[in-house]
Amino acid sequence: MSGSMVGWAMQVAEAELSAALPRRWAHTQGVARRAAGLGGMLGEDAELLVAAATLHDVGYAPRLAATGFHPLDGARFLRDDHGADERLARLVANHSFAWMEAEERGLREELEAEFPLLDEPLLVDALVYCDMTTTPDGESTTAQERVAEITDRYGADSLVGRFIRRASPEIFAAVGRVDAASAVQPR
Repeated sequence: MSGSMVGWAMQVAEAELSAALPRRWAHTQGVARRAAGLGGMLGEDAELLVAAATLHDVGYAPRLAATGFHPLDGARFLRDDHGADERLARLVANHSFAWMEAEERGLREELEAEFPLLDEPLLVDALVYCDMTTTPDGESTTAQERVAEITDRYGADSLVGRFIRRASPEIFAAVGRVDAASAVQPR
């Protein structure tokens, strides 16, 4: 990885998503913008958050979809093909309560063995916040609207629908914690 982590992340995400999945690319850019806006509350980890936000959905790229579970596919790609920072790969692998979806897919043990969840609650919550308050088109939204949109798009009884329903209390709590932390930051 040469240059800044964020610049590198943007190049990788754009190369993998912009042509193949333009709507996913728009979402990714919106999530990265949200992350840049939270940077002040994360201090030295601000760049890591923006890079993770930029790369969180890279595993959707058709050429990377080995398991069909994008957090794991993306994290493996970053680790194996790019030698990415371990914390970055772990954030991508575990973004937005991915362990719950991994459980639905029978991949939880594999996910946890390769990419244990970071013990950095504010950083983990901040990535949830950025992802779950950004629409598929990259616009800002509420977590409640985002969860409803995901449920509508995939169907309530689908694997993703079951996951998002189960994860929604945790998503809302994470967003609330980030809102609270952000409110006490100097402007």
